Amino acid sequence: MAFKFQRAADELVTSHEINVTPFIDVMLVLLVIFMVTAPLAMVHVPLELPSSSASPSPPPSEPVILSLQKDLQISIGDVPVTRPDVPAVLARDTHGDRNTRIYVRADRSISYGDLMDVMDLLRNAGYQRVALMSRSAAAAPALAPKSAPAPVPTPTPSPRR
Repeated sequence: MAFKFQRAADELVTSHEINVTPFIDVMLVLLVIFMVTAPLAMVHVPLELPSSSASPSPPPSEPVILSLQKDLQISIGDVPVTRPDVPAVLARDTHGDRNTRIYVRADRSISYGDLMDVMDLLRNAGYQRVALMSRSAAAAPALAPKSAPAPVPTPTPSPRR
C-alpha cells in the first residue's frame, strides 16, 4: 500500500494506484530468458516436413531424433552419421535400451522406399518403437516459401510398432 502527501492538508492519504514497474521488469527478464533458450531446444537439421492432421503427442524429456535429409544423409540429433554407424550411435544415445522411442524426421521430398530403408535399418538394430514426425496441419502455411524457417516439429506416433 502506498501513501502520498496532499499539499493543502499536509496529511497522509492512501494511494490506490498500482505500481507496475516491478511487474514490467520481471516480464522483460522472462522475455529475454525465453528468447535465449528457445533456439537451443530445436534440432538444426534443415528439412521441409510434411503436414499431418493427427493430434500431436507430447515428446519425452530427451528425445532421440533421427533426421533423413534430401540428399539421404542421416543425422541423429544434430550430428551426421553414416548408415553403418547408426546402430552404435543409437545404442550410445539410448544407453542400450531398445524400448526407447526413436523419432524419425524425413524431408518431404524423400521417397517412400528410402524412408522404409531407414525404418528397416532401425528394426534391424532392434528398435521397434518408432514415431514419425510431421508439422501439424494448422501450423503448416498454405504456400510457404522455400527459405522460410521450419516450424517446431510435433511427434506423431507411427502405426508401426
